[in-house]
Amino acid sequence: MFIIGIDPHKASHTATVIDGNETVIGELRIAATRLQRQTLIDWAAPFAPRSWAIEGASGVGALLAQQLVAAGEVVLDVPPALSARARVLDSGRKDKTDSHDARSTAIVALRHPNLRRVALEDHVAVLRMLARRHHQLTAARTRSVCRLHAELSLLVEGGQGHKLAAKQAAIVLDELTLTSPVEHERARIARELLDEVRHHDQLLEELRRRIRDAVNTAHTTVTDIDGVGSIIACLPNRPHRRCPPLRDRRSLRPLQRHRADRSIVGAQDTPPAEPERQPPAQPRALRRRARPDQPGHTRPRVLPYASKPKESRARRRCAR
Repeated sequence: MFIIGIDPHKASHTATVIDGNETVIGELRIAATRLQRQTLIDWAAPFAPRSWAIEGASGVGALLAQQLVAAGEVVLDVPPALSARARVLDSGRKDKTDSHDARSTAIVALRHPNLRRVALEDHVAVLRMLARRHHQLTAARTRSVCRLHAELSLLVEGGQGHKLAAKQAAIVLDELTLTSPVEHERARIARELLDEVRHHDQLLEELRRRIRDAVNTAHTTVTDIDGVGSIIACLPNRPHRRCPPLRDRRSLRPLQRHRADRSIVGAQDTPPAEPERQPPAQPRALRRRARPDQPGHTRPRVLPYASKPKESRARRRCAR
């Protein structure tokens, strides 16, 4: 079994082949062009059976991973954190080169049993892209509205309310009485921001229609839940890993610390034992001085002590 690790980049890709003993068999560096898939498949033809391991197959290497999967190859997604850890533990150094990264990616794919296998993108990817686009447009509209709020607060006493619509902002701008060049320029900027808000509203309306069509095409039953619409139905469509079942009751023990969960989990079998009373702390032994004739001080002295300390004036007076 051969493992081909790939370190993808925007302009080039580096591939390294290892066997079951982590021995490097061959290396290849190619440019990121339209012939990248066929070049890699022709180069890897002698290495059979084989599996491909791509670092960040859902990021920079997403296009290459999808091309290899479409050609019938087995592709594994290696997180960059795992490949970096394998590189550091292998040599004890943090030298980062493309060949080292490709070899570390292949080693992780050889030793790690729970890596995600890359599959062809389907309709779920469409829902995921639409949800991401909706989030981007909503964030862009919010930024434009906040900037419009800031400009209107400098033109109108008290500004506007918390919720500002494009129609309301247009009425406010039409009713302004501008007297200085500063106000004219500020009103012009506010109208540009108002045009941005209207443009984002049009894009969001068109996007909502596309999301409804995509959700209806998916034939999902999530929208049957009360309060779940087409936009919310797109949000959970992201890669996730199935949680393993609980094998033992002790797995639920951390939940029993909270009183609200005891009605669900149940009370403990045996009441917790009271902690034993600890004996009182013993007084700390006094530290002996190196020279008993010297008194103790909280801070060091600059001048050394004399052979015999001088008596204070009050002590001499009492001795008389």
